[in-house]
Amino acid sequence: MLIEELKRRGHRVLALAPDWDDATRRRAGALGAEPVDISLSRTGLSPRRDALDVVRLTATLRRLRPDAVLTYFAKPNVYGMLAARAAGVKRRVAMVEGLGFVFDSSAGESGRRKLVKLLARGLYRAAFAGAHRVVFLNRDDQAFFLAGRLVAPGKVVNIGGIGVDLDQFAPAPPVTDPPTFLLMARLLRGKGVLEYAEAAALVKERHPRARFVLLGDFDANPDSLAREDIEPWVARGAIEWPGHVEDVRGMLAAASAFVLPAWCREGLPRSSQEASAMAKPVITTDVVGCRDTVEDGRTGLIVRPRDVPDLARAMTRLIEHPDEIVAMGREGRRFAERHYDGREKSRALADLLVDG
Repeated sequence: MLIEELKRRGHRVLALAPDWDDATRRRAGALGAEPVDISLSRTGLSPRRDALDVVRLTATLRRLRPDAVLTYFAKPNVYGMLAARAAGVKRRVAMVEGLGFVFDSSAGESGRRKLVKLLARGLYRAAFAGAHRVVFLNRDDQAFFLAGRLVAPGKVVNIGGIGVDLDQFAPAPPVTDPPTFLLMARLLRGKGVLEYAEAAALVKERHPRARFVLLGDFDANPDSLAREDIEPWVARGAIEWPGHVEDVRGMLAAASAFVLPAWCREGLPRSSQEASAMAKPVITTDVVGCRDTVEDGRTGLIVRPRDVPDLARAMTRLIEHPDEIVAMGREGRRFAERHYDGREKSRALADLLVDG
């Protein structure tokens, strides 16, 4: 929606990414953006390769000569900001969509991990020194960066999520029979995929007609699950796994509730925003980013992270009280209308890029 807002204001929009394919090029073009290929690895840390990527990206930006740059996700925020400053881009805005695997304490604290975390802090501090604004999606990430002096307080803007198209994700009728739960996410351990499968098996012992759908595919992230982690749960009949679906609205419409049992910190999960917009209760965890998407007991339920029995109890509660599926879904849509209007968020981001 940001691309459309910038085009509406008469601006040319270039979309730089390392992983364009024919389908994503067509989608970007349909929105009015011009895809540009760059070299930038998503994961891993190789000083030589990353330094070369910054040099190449700087050259690309000097050639394109944009008036403003918006970066998001970890590596683009760090290396994109460094390159944009070196290239003399006049307006530089970074958006923090969560801190990711490196800063998540639940993943353990090995010596190598501590070193990577220390290096990441230094890179963020150097990169954001050259940013004019740093946008946050939740309060916890903002507090983390300010407490660590990784960004100057005067540069901080919090927009509370990037929002969704409230017309596209319109309210869907409540579904109570059969009770159907949906988790859609990249198949990462930190998303709580295995906890979801375990909780589904527990609930099915008491409510065998309940359905538990898992939507998503594997990822290059080091936290990614493998096929052998998922298929045994499918074979047991605990979950259904249709894989990746491009348009998730049909799957959300068929669900009684959306579940995101993540135990790694998030930005502000778009999937939870989409579910609320479609009037579906959200069951999620009391972790950074996730907790901000639910008013507990009103628009959904908040459970303890990595607590399978607690997750099972929450899903059982909705099965046994279908009136709450209706009421929480209705309140969730109202919550989305107040907090997740994608057009409003896009206008705010466009203002930061264009007007400062």
